[in-house]
Amino acid sequence: MGALAVTVWTYALAVPEPTDVLPTRIEDGAPLRGSAPAVTLAAHLGAPLLRGNEIDLLVNGEEIFPPMLASIRGARESVDLLSYIYWTGDVARQFADELSAAAARGVEVRVLLDAYGANQMRPALVEQMRRAGCRVAWFHPIRWYTLRRLNNRTHRKVLVVDRQVGFTGGVGIAEEWTGDAQDADHWRDDHFRVTGPAVRYLLGAFAENWRQATGEVIAGSSTAAPVNRPSTAVPANGASTAADTQGASVVPILSAPGTSISEVAFVYWLSLRAARQRVRIATPYFVPDSALAAELAATARRGVEVTLLVPGRHNDSRLVRYGSRVLYEDLLQAGVRIFEYEPTMMHAKTMTVD
Repeated sequence: MGALAVTVWTYALAVPEPTDVLPTRIEDGAPLRGSAPAVTLAAHLGAPLLRGNEIDLLVNGEEIFPPMLASIRGARESVDLLSYIYWTGDVARQFADELSAAAARGVEVRVLLDAYGANQMRPALVEQMRRAGCRVAWFHPIRWYTLRRLNNRTHRKVLVVDRQVGFTGGVGIAEEWTGDAQDADHWRDDHFRVTGPAVRYLLGAFAENWRQATGEVIAGSSTAAPVNRPSTAVPANGASTAADTQGASVVPILSAPGTSISEVAFVYWLSLRAARQRVRIATPYFVPDSALAAELAATARRGVEVTLLVPGRHNDSRLVRYGSRVLYEDLLQAGVRIFEYEPTMMHAKTMTVD
């Protein structure tokens, strides 16, 4: 079969909603070859399969933060930053300085921070950005009357500059993500630099949460301009055209709580069902529900090489680590290979298939 490669960055594998009910089978005779799994995925999610993107993998803070800061520094029209975590340290100040400088020179700067995840941020940095002209908003501030949806957070990390270049992945803005994972104080993580039609969906993710937080609709947020390359959705049969072969293919997934099955859980399920040779998963918070854990085991039992990489003793959540280890025995017996990353906290969230 043609090689299938699916990369997913998620909060966990997959932290499904408690009401998730995964599918049980794929239609008899349904093809899972070439680009067909991605086409099936796009159809079920109501999302386009976009070609013509450039995606650069950035590993650890020393590769991730410099291009992000440089993009803000070079912004001419707009900067949209969404982060679950914005804590303290030099990198927090550097971002505040660059965002403030951009606003001061007339760039429209919007900063959206999760009220729970960014609660360690220094108020002085917020005030600095606002004085410079940045618009700073908080996603779901915690109040007594909002406790019933306390867990309704935005865990997204998105930066879009001039609607032309985007960054997304696992890193928060904090000292833990600086450096090169050289010791226990500097985490291991992945981030991605994106240009092309997929950028409009990163902006859409920002715009969705911005609207929820502020009530404001960002004009034109669904039509961000692509970056001088052909870009159309792939035909329904998965066939490629000459234009399609340029760049990487992306199925944008904007997952949110409250649906009967999370989009992310479905991505994992279909990817595991489509796998023929190998599955490699890295996740910092391995807490799947029983259905998804069973699918992992079933994939290994039918001869697919399944490798799972999770944090070791430096996991920032002991509860998650203990919960993950409860699942080890059944998965190992099924043939899943499990490795614990020991040098530092491993915060990367990726999955590759075949």
